[in-house]
Amino acid sequence: MHYEESGEGPDTVVFSHSYLLSSEHFQPQIAALSGSFRCLAFDHRGHGGSDAPESGYDMENLYADAVGFIEATGRAPCHFVGLSTGGFIGLRLGIRRPDLVRSLVLMDTSADPEPAGRAREYRVMLWMLRTLGYWPLVRRMAKVFFSPHFRNDAERRSESAYWRGRVTANDRHAMLRFGRGILERAGVSDQLERIGVSTLVIVGQEDVPTPVREAERIARGIPDAQLEVIPRAGHVCTVEQPDAVNEVLVRFLERQRRRAGQPRTDSD
Repeated sequence: MHYEESGEGPDTVVFSHSYLLSSEHFQPQIAALSGSFRCLAFDHRGHGGSDAPESGYDMENLYADAVGFIEATGRAPCHFVGLSTGGFIGLRLGIRRPDLVRSLVLMDTSADPEPAGRAREYRVMLWMLRTLGYWPLVRRMAKVFFSPHFRNDAERRSESAYWRGRVTANDRHAMLRFGRGILERAGVSDQLERIGVSTLVIVGQEDVPTPVREAERIARGIPDAQLEVIPRAGHVCTVEQPDAVNEVLVRFLERQRRRAGQPRTDSD
């Protein structure tokens, strides 16, 4: 498992990224936090610099990978920041292994199984990926991941093209296996009340795969969770609106650090 470490501080933030990309899409957040937090960003199996084994892409194995990573680095309890697939994993950590997490940041994710309509659409896309490769899917995947504001902004044209290229950079066979694991995941919405750590839910206002209503359900289900909607952002809000994401993320994490070892007050 490939990971990168940066920054220093008594608290550690672990970043878990989206399907089809890598921990690279957290670079603006790592830059904002590494002055006062130790940041660890790992690549899921089959993504980025990590190995692409022939099996183990179901959600339970991906969750186990994250548990093993946190335990092996000796940084528990950490602040866990997960986007999309990373959020699926973060939910399971909060429910099952609260000893490993000090707080959760759940970005553009869902606690539900994949809805039937979206699952049918994504299975067609996986079939196309298997039979034809990436080339017929690049535009379609860009529309899934990024808002029209980002895709059509003339001043960000080169940035948009870069991220379209990154979507196709991972091993195709690994992405097929990973995609099936996502589509077959179980829901955890009936267990959200078991999450007892401070939780921030972030969602792009124009997120297509996990729209705002799914973030709202997570925030309602987790006791005292905070919800932040990022305007003019799609699924990968860390790329589209890094400053807005950084503002709410830094404020949340600094608040957790101030609270550490201190009694909660009404003003909090």
